[in-house]
Amino acid sequence: MAKIDKDDFLDKLTPEDIENVILPTLKADKEKRLAEQACVVQRRLSKRKLIAFLFMLVFIGVGVFSGVKVLAWKMDSDNTYAQIEMINDNVVIEEVEDTESTEIINPPEEENTANPYWDYIKMNLINVDFTNLLSINSDTKGWIQVNGTNINYPFVQTIDNEYYLKRDFNKKNNSAGWVYIDYRNDVENFDRNTILYAHGRLNGTMFGSLKNIFESDWFDDVNNHVIKLSTLTENTLWQVFSVYHIPTTSDYLQTEFSSNEDFLEFVNMLEERSQYEFNVEFNESDKILTLSTCYNDQERVVLHAKLIKREVRD
Repeated sequence: MAKIDKDDFLDKLTPEDIENVILPTLKADKEKRLAEQACVVQRRLSKRKLIAFLFMLVFIGVGVFSGVKVLAWKMDSDNTYAQIEMINDNVVIEEVEDTESTEIINPPEEENTANPYWDYIKMNLINVDFTNLLSINSDTKGWIQVNGTNINYPFVQTIDNEYYLKRDFNKKNNSAGWVYIDYRNDVENFDRNTILYAHGRLNGTMFGSLKNIFESDWFDDVNNHVIKLSTLTENTLWQVFSVYHIPTTSDYLQTEFSSNEDFLEFVNMLEERSQYEFNVEFNESDKILTLSTCYNDQERVVLHAKLIKREVRD
């Protein structure tokens, strides 16, 4: 095939060739390139629009989900407040003075007036009329009152530690749950370690105010270092000996012990964890009470107290 000389080719072009062939060809080529570029731009824009649309859907979804969660949380909180108010309006709680049947549990060997224990055992017990509570919920086992907090509620017990995580005192579904005693414990004859659980609600209900124990104002008031319980069979007083928050663990939830030494080692572990020093004396016949709730997503708030006074109910 003969080689075409470019200069010779251009010399032979006539104005008619340029007008009727070359220019239309160049114009068509230009339009083709512009169309291709437009397609590329359109595809890019469409992809960006799709991504933006998907992000918008995700954002709206998260917003709706969060809104529903907030609304559900508020509804559950409102229901919890209503139950607390109903309970307080219908339950009689009275302070009772000691009688001849009141029993002081394992007092210190020496009566040291500087030890607040001797003031604690002079405190009145509380006695709760459970008639109305039992008519509402037959799982009712007692009442707990913790000085320096909002904790002043009936507590319940069932066959596991899951049921009342998401059910209220009326046994209705409620994310606030209720205060409950470990299913392994015998509330009529306290074990060596009796455990009560509840959610740490941000509004301060259930065990939400248990975080108060880390504030200096709480610790400085020695009257806060006691817990009062009233059950169907007896009324009791407990002296706080350890408070702390700790990464989630179950080692403080032990209820049975192989020996007295095992129990005392357990108590020593709990004392060593405490944020404050309470200087409480122990022996192998002591019984302790444990309160447990969430501090945050990874930690637990824990309080321990030992039994110092009891009285069997009539």
